[in-house]
Amino acid sequence: MLRSDRSMKQGKEYLGVLRRDAESEDFRFDVHFTFTETQPTIEKRNPRVFNGRYITVTRRDDGTYRPNFRPMPTGKDFNVDTYAIGVCDELRLALRGLIKEK
Repeated sequence: MLRSDRSMKQGKEYLGVLRRDAESEDFRFDVHFTFTETQPTIEKRNPRVFNGRYITVTRRDDGTYRPNFRPMPTGKDFNVDTYAIGVCDELRLALRGLIKEK
């Protein structure tokens, strides 16, 4: 049973499940198999590869990384220096885990 083609094409690979339909211990009849093509898994667009308190980092389709800021809490306890150092630390942590130094 195919999802993408009406009949199998020579040389084309199909992703699916091959199932043995009949159990035969004495082999008095032909064993029957059924192949069912499965749908390919769709990868999430721009998956999140780092999830921090201040930033997230996503991977784009071309393999590059994009840092994104989370919403900035600007309440009465907000400290610019603490926030900037927190962003810097998370960015360094994310890049250290994603990019190998030469």
